[in-house]
Amino acid sequence: MSSFEKGEKERRGRERRHKNSHSLSHTSLPAFSSVGRHKRDLAQICVDAVLAVADLDRRDVNLDLIKVDGKVGGRLEDTALVRGIVLDKDFSHPQMPKSLTDARIAILTCPFEPPRPKTKHKVDIDTVAKFEALRDAERAYFEEMVSLCKAAGATLVLCQWGFDDEANHLLLARDLPAVRWVGGVEIELIAMATGARIVPRFSELTPDKLGKAASVKEVAYGTTRDRVLVIEGCPNTSAVTIFVRGGNKMVLDETKRSLHDALCVARNLVRDNQVVYGGGAAEIACSLAVEAAADQVAGVEAYAYRAFAEALEAVPLALAENSGLPAIESLTEVKAAQITQANPYLGIDCNQAGTADMREQGVFETLIGKRQQLTLATQVCRMILKIDDVIQPAEQ
Repeated sequence: MSSFEKGEKERRGRERRHKNSHSLSHTSLPAFSSVGRHKRDLAQICVDAVLAVADLDRRDVNLDLIKVDGKVGGRLEDTALVRGIVLDKDFSHPQMPKSLTDARIAILTCPFEPPRPKTKHKVDIDTVAKFEALRDAERAYFEEMVSLCKAAGATLVLCQWGFDDEANHLLLARDLPAVRWVGGVEIELIAMATGARIVPRFSELTPDKLGKAASVKEVAYGTTRDRVLVIEGCPNTSAVTIFVRGGNKMVLDETKRSLHDALCVARNLVRDNQVVYGGGAAEIACSLAVEAAADQVAGVEAYAYRAFAEALEAVPLALAENSGLPAIESLTEVKAAQITQANPYLGIDCNQAGTADMREQGVFETLIGKRQQLTLATQVCRMILKIDDVIQPAEQ
């Protein structure tokens, strides 16, 4: 294959991925009904995050690799996708460097402190010599811990526990930046992203258990100068973070909820790329099919068929009512149009676009999600029908 053919093949692959990404983001748009004009940008961020962690060979997406974090302050359009991990922490000492390149990260679940006896104890210090001896012993412990980290080649230490001011000062003096009180979930994400091993004891720290990152930097946000750590350029890029900004906590929480819904939509399309058209078109088409099947069934079962068909119409009725349209009239018109035109893509024109064809409006849903909705609704009805009687307390 010539270099021109290879370049043309790569170009077509990029165009195909861009087209698929655009379709995915368009499918995720309904999840952002509460964030207004920024929904398209947020939908694209969700698609990029899902494609970054997706295993396309197995057609699976692990949403645990996508961390959604946020800080109050800034504007909603400042929301960004970080190809790495964002920690709501800062360096343990204000004089530590704010940016590291080619970092070698040690992840520790043991505290920077002297060992404590497991029994109750009491130390009496009544002379200066005893106090200095105790201080020298603690300093020796800290020196040994820091030396083990330096000997392994670590340039950054992430500790699940805290450490006192003396250990912090010693880490600064030995030029070893550190972060304390890192949560367990964040530690696991960082370990997966950087390829590090979680070390429970200092004696087990070796160079092969260190993680790698191209850059680790401390970033300040907002007028209150809140600080976060951004870890980027990890060998395992399958861990990403969506960093959300918002004017207040309510906006932040609502945006996070919308992002989670959009991530689930994009994940469903990766698992199964079949779609059905929205706007109630699929429910109306199913209702007509069930009604037609009811005519072929004799006996009492036909009534169950027709009741199921009528229940399916609840979705387009609700869509029309919520859009300010006459519900029964709109549903009747669309059902008649589907029958006369033999077009199952006609639905409720909620966007007032002037056409009821959902293909032209580009409104569609994932088949796996629609199937799950109908299955769960049917199961709930069956559970209710199995109730023979309800026991109520006697009235006083």
